[in-house]
Amino acid sequence: MTFGEQPAYLRVAGDLRRKIVDGSLPPHARLPSQARIREEYGVSDTVALEARKVLMAEGLVEGRSGSGTYVREQPVPRRVARSGYRSAGASTPFRQEQAEAGARGTWESSSEQTAAPDRIAERLGIEPGDRVMRTRYVFRDAGEAMMLSTSWEPLSVTGRTPVMLPEEGPLGGSGVVDRMAAIDVVVDNVVEEVGARPGLAEEIMTLGGVPGHVVLVVSRTYFASGRAVETADVVVPADRYRLSYHLPVR
Repeated sequence: MTFGEQPAYLRVAGDLRRKIVDGSLPPHARLPSQARIREEYGVSDTVALEARKVLMAEGLVEGRSGSGTYVREQPVPRRVARSGYRSAGASTPFRQEQAEAGARGTWESSSEQTAAPDRIAERLGIEPGDRVMRTRYVFRDAGEAMMLSTSWEPLSVTGRTPVMLPEEGPLGGSGVVDRMAAIDVVVDNVVEEVGARPGLAEEIMTLGGVPGHVVLVVSRTYFASGRAVETADVVVPADRYRLSYHLPVR
């Protein structure tokens, strides 16, 4: 086989990827052995091994101890609705945003006071080390972890108020907009930046998936008259979910 300019291992990986995508190698099928790849493509053991590593890194195949390497069943991406801030009323923003997708959303959370790390202090416009309330969430759909979130709120805004703990008190579980309004802080703007990176080990452990899988990260900050009152990082598995934005036209 003539491979041209592209490295041989990428050409081999590309051909095997095509077979996986078109169904020639269906989910749960065993990937050809290293020896078989070497023979079929006329390449060295090193090239065959590197091609298999590429497919594994892409999450297309998985190794099973003592058995071999098999094609993974690829999930059909589901939609995670994002619609900016809104009045939550009797329902939480998470429930509102997922209702249109028919998700059965539940979540777990834990809050603690801590010192703001440098990057969070910069986003909130406070000094590094200033006290913040950090709340960690695991969001689930029908019991399956689908999204992680960590939020930080400056205690200079919420400290010693009824909304200091986001999930407790009279407005526990309500959105940032309604909680802030309860202490006369009017949220008038929200900024979201979306990026991607390999999932951290602890994220993959919670969300499920293969080490190295890509996650989408939404960095969100709420503002009131130019002052940041909450910032959060939302983490979603990129292979299982797509972010869908519903933005009003003004």
